[in-house]
Amino acid sequence: MTALRTTTDKDTGVAVVTLDRPDRLNAIDLATAAQLTATWGEFRFDDSVRAIVLTGAGDRAFSTGLDRDAEVPQPGSPYMLDDPLVAIGPKAAGLWKPVIAAVNGMACGGAFYLLGEADFVIADETATFFDPHTTYGMVSAYESVYLAQRTPFGEVARMALMGTAERVSARRAYEVGLVSEVTARGESVAAAVRCATVIASYPPAAVHGTVRALWSAQEATRSAALSQAPHLIALGNLPTESQAALFATRHPDFRTR
Repeated sequence: MTALRTTTDKDTGVAVVTLDRPDRLNAIDLATAAQLTATWGEFRFDDSVRAIVLTGAGDRAFSTGLDRDAEVPQPGSPYMLDDPLVAIGPKAAGLWKPVIAAVNGMACGGAFYLLGEADFVIADETATFFDPHTTYGMVSAYESVYLAQRTPFGEVARMALMGTAERVSARRAYEVGLVSEVTARGESVAAAVRCATVIASYPPAAVHGTVRALWSAQEATRSAALSQAPHLIALGNLPTESQAALFATRHPDFRTR
């Protein structure tokens, strides 16, 4: 069973990509990661697709990041850290067609690999954002870098350091620039499709060039920051069994701001 559902409207040129594991809160296992990478690669060569909407199935979560049940073997050396999510974003795959994320419910942890490479984010009023890494003894490296490209430093620091104790509401995410529009419950995909349809109606080369120019404006700092991520994770992460113990004792208390 595929964990990714893709539909394309050939008349408008808009594709909708849906993370389709609602029973796992659309967490990303290795198979889903591979499907995402392959999908972005296919879109590069499909001229009928001119804009993309990315969302998650169900109403509980856009995605909760890496599926903790996914087996991710690691080399013995900390200099060769393997990150299963590092290539799941559209920009990592060399796709310079516009991607709009539509968020409902939770978006946390590894979900920021996807939101961080979307061109803009639309969220419905149920959306919440948080980064659980520090709570479970892990370094928030890639996630923090992606967020810092579009959100004020203090907001990123607070989210990363507060872990699971605090969630950012859709309204607050809009106020700090992480989200460009907040919709009524269940309306984020429709709003994103409307934007994508407008963008897809414009000459593609002009759109692709604009996307590339926008990302070039921050590419140097982003690349330099991401280059530091592997060794920071290797130095700061607790052993896997210690992370699992913290995860097993988690409690549901949090505040939303």
